[in-house]
Amino acid sequence: MSNFHPLKNLKSDIPASIVVFLVALPLCLGIALASGAPLYSGLIAGIVGGIVVASLSGSHAGVSGPAAGLAVIVLAAIQDLGSFEIFLMAVVLAGIIQIVMGFLKGGIIAYYFPSSVIMGMLSGIGIIIFIKQIPHAFGYDRSPEGDLSFSSNGGENTFTELLNMLDFISPGALIITAVSLAILLLWETSFMKSKKIFQLIPGPLVAVISGIFLNQLFIGMPDFALRADQSVNVPLAESFSGFLGNFTFPDLAALTNPQIYITAVVIAVVASLETLLCVEATDKLDPYKRVTPTNRELKAQGVGNIISGMIGGLPITQVIVRSSANIQSGGRTKASAIIHGFLLLGSIIAIPYLLNLIPLATLAAILFIVGYKLAKPSLFRKMYKQGKGQFIPFIATILGIVFTDLLVGLGIGLVIAIFYILLNNYQITLNTKHERKEDGKDLMRLELAQELTFINKATILKSLANIPKNTKVEIDASNTRYMHHDIYEIIEDFRISAKERDIEVTIINLTEPVEGPTPPKFTVTTHSDEGEDFKEKIN
Repeated sequence: MSNFHPLKNLKSDIPASIVVFLVALPLCLGIALASGAPLYSGLIAGIVGGIVVASLSGSHAGVSGPAAGLAVIVLAAIQDLGSFEIFLMAVVLAGIIQIVMGFLKGGIIAYYFPSSVIMGMLSGIGIIIFIKQIPHAFGYDRSPEGDLSFSSNGGENTFTELLNMLDFISPGALIITAVSLAILLLWETSFMKSKKIFQLIPGPLVAVISGIFLNQLFIGMPDFALRADQSVNVPLAESFSGFLGNFTFPDLAALTNPQIYITAVVIAVVASLETLLCVEATDKLDPYKRVTPTNRELKAQGVGNIISGMIGGLPITQVIVRSSANIQSGGRTKASAIIHGFLLLGSIIAIPYLLNLIPLATLAAILFIVGYKLAKPSLFRKMYKQGKGQFIPFIATILGIVFTDLLVGLGIGLVIAIFYILLNNYQITLNTKHERKEDGKDLMRLELAQELTFINKATILKSLANIPKNTKVEIDASNTRYMHHDIYEIIEDFRISAKERDIEVTIINLTEPVEGPTPPKFTVTTHSDEGEDFKEKIN
């Protein structure tokens, strides 16, 4: 891992951190807006997620901050609890719960999600990112930047927003989008990547500078000038003391309110699940295939949420939009996430006026590239080639995320993936081989699968019932590591009834199952007319 020391990779991490910063800034503000919280709370969460969580995390590429998936929960919690200060106390408690979950090894949850669902999540988010930025590209900026759910503010949804934007097309925003996208695509070409000077200057930074220049150029042109809501909107502080005045502190008296403990549990569970899924997805995107220690990640997120809650920030999770932007931009170590946190902090203190000149159309162009890379057509072809068991859960997850939200879409994909796992388990219950012996009798060999549960009962019963008369049968359980007692009883009943059908039965490596996956202890060979001997040997 010495090749991934942060100080050795700054030439890759610094450009990546700038891209992540440019992506994170409007997302932090948009998620705070969608959550019904002060705008600064989103920025605080982004700063803590970048500096604190990334420093403690074992993830090399993950970036943490406020999450769109929690926006609805935060909005409802603030309303139910009565004030933002009381809500902050719930965030602090949620962080404590996450730390406890980390020590209790709760990070293992992420490993129970199939790769088809994780890949579907990545593609679904990529499609959502792409679609949600189209209104910004055309100059229609009513929807919050961080909104990743199907429904938007004001009763609109992902697709009605696309129709509404046609009535609000801004020529200036379209030109800025086109120029920014052209710059970004140019920087993706092999020619630009082969030149050292262009490797040192990130394309998104050039796109942002160009966007600011065009924004200023259009000021004197009424048909092209951008409105205030078509640019980044960072709250301005007149002085450092004014900046500190934007921090909010939790209401400690709320500890006597039982409702905050319920809210804290909900935030801790949802934030942890979203983080763990993002960790799994980020590790799959990581070109170096490094594995993030999930229990350590939960502890880092817990510390981050405690600090965020104490100074007025939103709940924090690892976030796939920023994490994928980090990886796609060449970030190699956690230094890029940490630097992005300091860039957020420094920018809102030192250059908030300059930040407010950045057009949302430029940021939309950056996110177009991020979204496309997450949902490349080549990925769909790859998943299709892997068969229905992989492709259908993959597509179902994408559709669920696009037409509902992240957690519901994941749930849909997981249910369908489990269905295919059960179906596959049902279909590979046993392997049947037919041979012909010298005495003229057919020999049928049934090799049982490694795992046999009650789900396999129908297949076993059908296979045994279809064995013809005057046959020799070998039932081989040598490979079976777990057998449900119902399956054992079916085989026992068949052995007893086989005599009436003139079927000679040989049973290999079978023992009556006990609680837990106990392997067979010995081999028993018997025939249908030796029932008593069979029982005596087994017992």
